[in-house]
Amino acid sequence: MPTLNWIGKDAVLNHDQTVPYRLLHCEGDLSVGEAGQGNLLVEGDNLQALKALLPYYRKQVKCIYIDPPYNTGNEGWVYNDAVNSPEIKKWLGAAVGGEAEDLSRHDKWLCMMYPRLKLLREFLRDDGAIFISIDDNEAAHLRAMMDEVFGAQNFVATIVWQKIFSPKSSARHFSANHDFVLLYAKNADTWQRNLLVRTEAHDQRYKNPDNDPRGLWASSDLSARNYYSLGIYPITAPSGRVIPGPPRGTYWRVSKENFDELVRDNRIWWGADGNNVPRLKRFLSEVQEGVVPQTIWFHQEVGNTQEAKKEVVALLPHAEEVFSTPKPTRLIQRILQIATDKDSLVLDSFAGSGTTGHAVLQMNKEDGGNRRFILIEMAPEICREITAERLRRVIEPRPHRSLRPVRSDEEASEGLGGGFRYCTLGESLFDERGQIRDKVKFGDLAHHIFFTETGEPLPKRVTGRTPFIGLLNGSAYYLLWSGPEVEAVLTLAALKQLKAHDGPKIVYADACRLSLTQLQARNIVFKQVPYEVKAG
Repeated sequence: MPTLNWIGKDAVLNHDQTVPYRLLHCEGDLSVGEAGQGNLLVEGDNLQALKALLPYYRKQVKCIYIDPPYNTGNEGWVYNDAVNSPEIKKWLGAAVGGEAEDLSRHDKWLCMMYPRLKLLREFLRDDGAIFISIDDNEAAHLRAMMDEVFGAQNFVATIVWQKIFSPKSSARHFSANHDFVLLYAKNADTWQRNLLVRTEAHDQRYKNPDNDPRGLWASSDLSARNYYSLGIYPITAPSGRVIPGPPRGTYWRVSKENFDELVRDNRIWWGADGNNVPRLKRFLSEVQEGVVPQTIWFHQEVGNTQEAKKEVVALLPHAEEVFSTPKPTRLIQRILQIATDKDSLVLDSFAGSGTTGHAVLQMNKEDGGNRRFILIEMAPEICREITAERLRRVIEPRPHRSLRPVRSDEEASEGLGGGFRYCTLGESLFDERGQIRDKVKFGDLAHHIFFTETGEPLPKRVTGRTPFIGLLNGSAYYLLWSGPEVEAVLTLAALKQLKAHDGPKIVYADACRLSLTQLQARNIVFKQVPYEVKAG
């Protein structure tokens, strides 16, 4: 399979593995709702934030949507749509080294995206999928990179979204009216999309001109281009006209025997005069409940850039200067309809104005679901003043939200409900000497140890100091740890306090007073803190 190469690739191939695990701090004054209702908004570099979240959410996410910088080179607005922002420059310098100065903007974009995509894949459930908005600047590069990270066999579709509905007369060559949404599944062989809800527009073509007692129906072509050995035979219409066979290069979809049965069952339409080429009657009562998604999404169905901007400005007037091309809520809702269940976890690591969180809350309101979101936004001023504020305003009751002027006598909106925890990135678990930092709590270390030992997040969040951490594949994991100032030692007395387990036991502690013979007799593997705690 062809591979994509760029300057700096070797430096970032395994960079995701060297990113340190950092602590997450919940900011209560910036959070909304009791315990956040399972939703999370993280302020910080998304590479480091993803690594910090991995021990808690690996293989837990059903749907990922990201809207990364398109790398247009446009640096004239606050939320830089390029890879020359100070944050990315600093990261590239650390990850790639001096070679970063020689990178083109495409090299930089690829270096920035590659380790993030590798981490994002780790979050997906086996039945999950990722949707990525992009335009022509990096679409080809992204497709090749996704083939490498997710596997070419897991490509599902390239969706065309009509983002603009009127031409730009100032366009140099063509007026670009669309963006792409690239879709990959964790496993395309087993991934299942949902059908879209049928609307009145979908049913408008169903009529009943012959007053069939089975109700409304629509006709479809009886011929197809796929070869069918029994699909060539003459047909006589009710008018007596003989149709020698299907159109040149096509075949009747059914055999002569099955066709005659369809005629007897009044499932063939010959036209009002009984002289037309036969068409198959498909009854509305027999069609599937939903509609198969298509790869072209028109703005009437999922919104456009102009609509998206009005949505954001209606909630946050000052956001107009920051986001010139946000995504409409209806676009993300379409993705959620296709790729989530009512209790799915959704991740967006380029949160921007918070459209994904807004769409999740809106979907839950409409169908009674309990979807949850994880959003990550790098810029503190955007995360606090726009992302979090937008979410707060759609969650809480407030004056009627409308794109038109609001009258003082209008009723207040009840809000979408829900909440979110606002988190910031703290220090890494380990200092430069490899020691566990003083600020690390027992629960943080317990989650980290279980994840690095098993590759799986703990099923439940650890809040106390019970030595037993968790059980997986017959092995029990324990942590004796009181913090940097108090030594925790594995002794016979301490052993009696551990939760009983007949199988293998992995015990982390500062020191051990048991002999190797005693450990082996009790099926215990001792690991010393901090030296045998994996840092990454």
